Amino acid sequence: MKRIIFILKLSTATLLAACQNTEKPVHSTIQKNQTMSNFTVNKTEEEWKKTLSEEQYHILREKGTERPNTGKYNMHFEKGKYTCAACGYELFDSDNKFESHCGWPSFDNEIGNGRIKKQTDYSLGMARTEILCGKCGGHLGHIFDDGPTKTGLRYCVNSLSLEFKSANDTLK
Repeated sequence: MKRIIFILKLSTATLLAACQNTEKPVHSTIQKNQTMSNFTVNKTEEEWKKTLSEEQYHILREKGTERPNTGKYNMHFEKGKYTCAACGYELFDSDNKFESHCGWPSFDNEIGNGRIKKQTDYSLGMARTEILCGKCGGHLGHIFDDGPTKTGLRYCVNSLSLEFKSANDTLK
C-alpha cells in the first residue's frame, strides 16, 4: 500500500512538472505589483465569489491550478472561441489549440495583442510567466517558450478559467 501511495505521489509530481519550465520567463507586460484596478472589469472579492464557482474562484482569483488531465477543455477540439470564465472576454481561438501532453489545454497564440497580460511569477521557487485575462485580470495559467508550432509558445491554461463558445452557436 505504501508503494502505491508513493507511486501516485510521484506520478502527480511528474505531471505537474510537465507543464513547468525552468527557463527564463517570456516577456512580461505587467509589473509584479500591478493592481487589479488597471483592468476594465473591477469587482470586489465578494462580488467574484458570488459569480464564480468555488473552484473557478480558486483558479481565477487565488491563482490556483487544477489537477492535470481533469479539465473539460484539455482534450476538447471543437471549433470556436475560448473566453475568460470570469468576464466572457474572448482569449483564444480553437485554431490555436494543440495537444501538448501536459494535462492542461494549450494554445500557441492569443486572439489579439493585449487580450492576455503577462507578469513574472516567482512561486514554486522558479521564475515563470503568468498569464492573466486582459479585461478582468483573472489568472489563466502560464506561458512557456517550448511550444511545437511556429510561434514557439505554449499558453498552458486551466480549463476552469475558460468557457467555450462553439462556432456552430455563433452561426445560428
